[in-house]
Amino acid sequence: MATQRVDIESQSSRAQTLTCSSIFNKVDRHISLKFHEVVYTVKIKKIGWMKKTNNLQTLEKQILKGITGMVVPGEMLAMLGPSGCGKTTLLTALGGRLGGNLNGTITYNDKPFSSIMKRYTGFVTQDDVLYPHLTVTETLVFTALLRLPKDFTSHEKVMHAEAVINQLRLTRCKNIIIGGPNLRGVSGGERKRVSIGQEMLINPSLLFLDEPTSGLDSTTAQRIVSTLTELARGGRTIVMTIHQPSSKLFYTFHKVLLLSEGNSLFFGKGSDVMAYFDSIGFSPSVAMNPSDFLLDLANGISSEDSSCSDQNEMKQKLGLAYKSNLDENLKAEVLAVNNDIHVNDVSESMKHERWMTTWWQQVTILLRRGVKERRHEFFSTIKISQVIAVSFLTGLLWWQSKTSHLQDQSGLLFFYTGFWGFFPLFQAIFTFPQEILMLEKERASGMYRLSSYFVSRTLGDLPMEMVLPTLFCIITYWMAGLKPTFGSFIYTLFALLLSVLVSQGLGLALGALVMDQQSATILGSVIMLSFTLAGGYYVQHVPAFISWIKFVSISQHTYKLLIGSQYEHDQTYQCGNRTCLVEDFPAINSVGLDGQVTSIAILVVMLVFYRVIAYLALMRIGMPGN
Repeated sequence: MATQRVDIESQSSRAQTLTCSSIFNKVDRHISLKFHEVVYTVKIKKIGWMKKTNNLQTLEKQILKGITGMVVPGEMLAMLGPSGCGKTTLLTALGGRLGGNLNGTITYNDKPFSSIMKRYTGFVTQDDVLYPHLTVTETLVFTALLRLPKDFTSHEKVMHAEAVINQLRLTRCKNIIIGGPNLRGVSGGERKRVSIGQEMLINPSLLFLDEPTSGLDSTTAQRIVSTLTELARGGRTIVMTIHQPSSKLFYTFHKVLLLSEGNSLFFGKGSDVMAYFDSIGFSPSVAMNPSDFLLDLANGISSEDSSCSDQNEMKQKLGLAYKSNLDENLKAEVLAVNNDIHVNDVSESMKHERWMTTWWQQVTILLRRGVKERRHEFFSTIKISQVIAVSFLTGLLWWQSKTSHLQDQSGLLFFYTGFWGFFPLFQAIFTFPQEILMLEKERASGMYRLSSYFVSRTLGDLPMEMVLPTLFCIITYWMAGLKPTFGSFIYTLFALLLSVLVSQGLGLALGALVMDQQSATILGSVIMLSFTLAGGYYVQHVPAFISWIKFVSISQHTYKLLIGSQYEHDQTYQCGNRTCLVEDFPAINSVGLDGQVTSIAILVVMLVFYRVIAYLALMRIGMPGN
């Protein structure tokens, strides 16, 4: 009983702490970031105009050219420079998210980046990648459920999200949707604070931000940076890129790194930057914003007008001055082990568990989030109206057709295969291309397994994928006067739903492989048209050299199952003045009434195969894992 009482009191105390504590409190683990001679090179393939492909040349371009620096807990480092100077590339490299030809040394507490270190690292991208139809509260709560440890209860995670909302002053808009380009929601500053809040949920010791004030007015930008300053005071290490901050913002930065064309022009205290450039002969002719002055220098523009050649000469002079005055001392400081900074060894104090939640928890949370985000699609009036309208039109055109009208009935069954081949295919093609940015962001943060996302996304799409064809079949089957037995209706519905799932799988595979909606749509149209033409209705005598298409045709196997649901061997129909066998009718004889089990097996194999292809294609996105 005593042990149970202690556990209950412990949980109650922790819940109270989550509710009342501030996210600006000191972190338990401090991280000192050092980077030495960081070089990043990309390969550029160049081919001349009207040249053959064997004249293809591969050129190398250095984006980062030996960048060195360090930032310790409690400090905020701002990386400045003109567009294309390498700020975002360097930030991505420091955040452990840059692959490719990266050289140099980047250490965290004098150790390389690891999956354990990722637990204590937050990364806020320049573009706020958020679900537009979720509210601020829903966005942060679902993030908390995924990113906080599994030993926290769901209630504690929700309270933690509420604490972040309060501390980031998002209470006023907590029940407003995020919004998007064509959907009214929260303001730009509030959206940026939501993005920061998603990272603050894990109480990161190291926080990276890419252009956190981009596109914001000066007042909103000031609030964002003030928030970051408070976070730094709690012992966090903060690194950000920023384009052109105001004077007030500039002097809040503890350290400044000025980049120009991948080279360092200055690294040191923000309060020392003007004095440094004045000491090497560069000072503004009039009082001006320090960041404006630094950007002019990085662009090779002095206080006087300069020609293009003088600008290059000036950049070289600034680079040489940096190497002569700052570079050697900075490298010595970075390479030295600083015993004055007390840092906790993250790897020793952290359990070596890769995922914060179990696989099943991830599936259920992602499923709930996906349903909330896409509920407007699930209950789309346009989509439902489209299917109902086509259903009644089909039922009226084939109204109470009889077996004697075998051409009409077989045409209706093949229409089933065509309509429900293209409809789910195009719906599924857009699935992954529309979520690529979100998947990259969350996978890079290690929020969940790829398999959890894939299973939840597939399950979340089942309602619309199953409900609409079922509604279509119920309406058209009885209006068209198909075989009036319950068993035949169930078999028809089974064949239709199986075809829908296979077509959806093909769409998922194409979308994941191509990741371009227009290209995937064109490719999907060509493939499905090929399947339709080889489906056995339009062409009964397919040439041998191309007849293999019918064996992989979704339309062929679906049409065979639908024919089998309506007709039997030795069944006859009235053809003119005589009686003919149904199985001898050309549109039926081409596919035959035999081999029903084989077609079902082939469709099941396709259902699994296409989804496996889609999953394997998605594995290249974000961090590796399953």
